Amino acid sequence: MTAAAAAGDAAVRCARYDGPTTEDSAMSIHPTAIIEDGATLGAGCVIHAHAIITRHCTLGDGVVVHPFAVIGGDPQDLGFEPTTPSGVSIGARTVLREHVTVNRATKPGTATEIGADCFLMATSHVGHDGKLGDRVILANAVLLAGHVSVGERAFIGGTAAVHQFCRVGEGAMVGGVARVSLDVPPFTMVTERNALIGLNLVGLRRRGVKGAALAELKRALRHVCRSASNPRDLAAEALASGDFPSPDTQRFLQFFIGGRRGFARPRASADDDGGE
Repeated sequence: MTAAAAAGDAAVRCARYDGPTTEDSAMSIHPTAIIEDGATLGAGCVIHAHAIITRHCTLGDGVVVHPFAVIGGDPQDLGFEPTTPSGVSIGARTVLREHVTVNRATKPGTATEIGADCFLMATSHVGHDGKLGDRVILANAVLLAGHVSVGERAFIGGTAAVHQFCRVGEGAMVGGVARVSLDVPPFTMVTERNALIGLNLVGLRRRGVKGAALAELKRALRHVCRSASNPRDLAAEALASGDFPSPDTQRFLQFFIGGRRGFARPRASADDDGGE
């Protein structure tokens, strides 16, 4: 449903929506919210007081936008042409808390993308051309620069900052106040300045990864982080060996083949597998 179609009815209500997000669910838009003509909102969206949804946005069913969030604003890029037809896409049931900002993409026909069931806490920022997978959590005041990619089920702790073009792999955990200027491999934990401290064992076990599959991931981490060798070469070697067949380990190793930046590495020993 477009914002214009909803305005005649939903815009005059500010009741909280707690029901199922079905196609016939009522939309709730606070009368002080600003939703520009051309924005597209799915069924059951809740837009709180003073939130701003620009015409460049597409929100899935059940998205909740809290007060003073600004979704779809222009990129913070000095070379950006404001007439560029780009946008923002927000997946179903994602929650954007107070003062969250999500900037639209810089190239025509592209969008900054946030997946389904994400939770962006207060004052967090997603820069232009960012890509967040499903069930990503950004804690308060997280700063993602432009072109940052975050894999599904990743967690980024409060006030952490991620450099432009960095990738945070699926299931990774970034500690609060961390400074990330290198890629964070999937299923790992990183803290302080690019310090990889091991596997995210708690997260992996919650996903049902255990036993032989978990042991295989530990071996793969040791393999790519050993000595001062190039992790890309070591990952390619491991993939070619056939010694790492589990799907999670395959995705872990494939991560090192892509990207344009270096990788977070253990500060001391690659034998540190992380902790509880």
